[in-house]
Amino acid sequence: MQADRAPGAQLPARAGDPLVLSEDTEKKVTELIEAEEGATHRFGGWLGGFLTLVAIGVSLFHLYGAIEVIPAQFFRTAHVALVLFLAFLLYPVARRYRNRMMWWDWLFALAGLSTLVYVLVEGWDFAYRNIAPTTMDVVMGWVLVLLLLEATRRTTGWVMVFVISVFLVYAFVGPWLPQPWTHRGYDLSRLAATLYMTVDGVYGTAVDVSSSLIILFCIYGAFLQFSGAGKFFLDFSFAAMGSKPTNAGRTVVLSSFLLGGPSGSGVATTVTIGSVAYPMLKKAGYPPNPAGGLLAAGGLGAIISPPVLGAAAFIIAEFLRISYLDVIQMAIIPTILYYLSLFLMVEFDARKYGGTNAVVENPLSVWHLLRTYWFHFLSLVAIVLYMMWGYSPTASVFWAIVTAFAVSFLHRDCALLPYAMFSPSGLRPTALWANLRDSQLALALREGTAGMLNVGVTCAAAGIIVGIVTLTGLGLKFSSIVIGYAEVFAGGVVAAFQAVGLSPGEAVFANTRLLFTTIFTALIVWIVGLAVPVTASYIICAVVAAPALTKLGVPDYAAHMFIFYYAVLSEVSPPTALSPFAAAAITGGDAYRTTLQSWKYVMPAFVVPFMFVLDPAGVGLLLRVPAGGDWLDVAWVCATALIGICALAAGVQGWLRRRTEPLERWLLIGGGVLMMFMSTTTDVLGVACIVAAVAIQFIRRGPDDPAPGTRPA
Repeated sequence: MQADRAPGAQLPARAGDPLVLSEDTEKKVTELIEAEEGATHRFGGWLGGFLTLVAIGVSLFHLYGAIEVIPAQFFRTAHVALVLFLAFLLYPVARRYRNRMMWWDWLFALAGLSTLVYVLVEGWDFAYRNIAPTTMDVVMGWVLVLLLLEATRRTTGWVMVFVISVFLVYAFVGPWLPQPWTHRGYDLSRLAATLYMTVDGVYGTAVDVSSSLIILFCIYGAFLQFSGAGKFFLDFSFAAMGSKPTNAGRTVVLSSFLLGGPSGSGVATTVTIGSVAYPMLKKAGYPPNPAGGLLAAGGLGAIISPPVLGAAAFIIAEFLRISYLDVIQMAIIPTILYYLSLFLMVEFDARKYGGTNAVVENPLSVWHLLRTYWFHFLSLVAIVLYMMWGYSPTASVFWAIVTAFAVSFLHRDCALLPYAMFSPSGLRPTALWANLRDSQLALALREGTAGMLNVGVTCAAAGIIVGIVTLTGLGLKFSSIVIGYAEVFAGGVVAAFQAVGLSPGEAVFANTRLLFTTIFTALIVWIVGLAVPVTASYIICAVVAAPALTKLGVPDYAAHMFIFYYAVLSEVSPPTALSPFAAAAITGGDAYRTTLQSWKYVMPAFVVPFMFVLDPAGVGLLLRVPAGGDWLDVAWVCATALIGICALAAGVQGWLRRRTEPLERWLLIGGGVLMMFMSTTTDVLGVACIVAAVAIQFIRRGPDDPAPGTRPA
């Protein structure tokens, strides 16, 4: 978990009263985190030291791979083998065996390493004979597949294993399936060759990104964590927002952005902020369920916030063959709109929930924090600057890690290596080894690898699905099916128009077909996301559902960003809404009501992806100039989206100047939705609805509604 807690970093005490979780609550939160990241062993003694050394060695190997050229065949194979080795030694086969190393764990771990040893022994001949694999090639290929299934079960759960198994069965039974699902069918030999011996299977794009970017960003996040940067970001947010109770919600939003960007983990950000900020939200008048919903919504921002975003963002860049800087650029406006909607909602919350008599003590000064710990911002800025200077994403994050390491020495309490080791006595061999072993640097290198094992296994396992989809042509088949259903619904809409005497043109049919295709794609991504992690959900839907959108003329980058955002929505969707469930455990609220509250907070922002899919001008939200347009069109699209988001936030919250009546609320929601469509007519109608709602609010007599005495949960 990339929860930004920095052991050994003696920063000032956090603002507010830290929440002391009860034993039951702590256990529940831990279980929810483990549901996403897996339950790992906690070993001490020689075994713990051995695993720590291996994890540090894996981190150093990947740091070396960032600056030296290693052939992709060997580097990716080594990455998967090392991830499997550590996964089998750190994740128990079942909970009852936790903290007990069993003989079969060693057997699985060594089998994982054997997949690398076999490739190294066979050399380049291995890659050249993928068309005619030997019996041993086939055996080793299926050993890898079975190991990945078991590692996935340990780290992610049975659902992902079931999904992969369905795709494997589909590869075998193609000839016996009905149209349009039929295909020629593939035997054990062909599947093993594709999945193990080519870059179209396990060692494909997902593992390429996992080995070259994801693990480096995890190491980078660990460097920030153990240098105290995460705690600084939290303290900075509390200090910057002040001690007024109306700033409680703003503090959660700001800290979620600062913490979420480096961590990229929704649950980790939710728990880290919630355990500190909930007392402040409670003093500000937030009931448990809305407080938990806000915390979960802030955590969700961790996955969509530049400069890191989630692991899936790296895969977007690789799938589209574009720079990661381009992905960051495309995420800027949607992220601004997301956090703007959250800020507006917490402003309305301050009026709804009152809390005017509550004062949160804040001993911290923002200027003191900036003067003392300003250097923690340097490495965040450095990532973008290195990419703007022409460095590759891999080189950029490598040098950002170096930057984070170097600037940590600007304050004694943040140094990743103790100052004592640079003294004459500290350079003695025994003292040097002791200082290195117990340093924050060693912890950061260990956690950098340990924190990405579940993602690494997921990427490798998802390569099985990608390989089968590519081999069978399932992506094109699936897109034809989705478009076919969309045409049926679009035809029904056209028939309804004709029934009332109207004659819609071909453009209406095409636009309606695209609308239904987009809705179906969103539903598919959402449903898949309920079962598997965000990264796996994106990979699966990118190869299966994206072709349906691109076939109808949607730019490929817009289609992939749309799928990415709806894959992220699974973080707050039951039955696997881990962020809201973790927040509810902290606040003491009801898990499902907290989930509904989190939906309320995130819903306005998730209308935005429809904008850059349904209309060519909408790509302006991704900072792309639409065909035949210019940057004024981009500015106009962003402005209309801004107005629409504001109206939706007010409508969803049921509050503007005062509590909204049903008519006002629906005018705001309707106006916000209309502003999302890129046409003069809808913009005029949307503004008219919004103005009407605001006018009714001012015309209504009486003072502003006071905060209710009894606040609903």
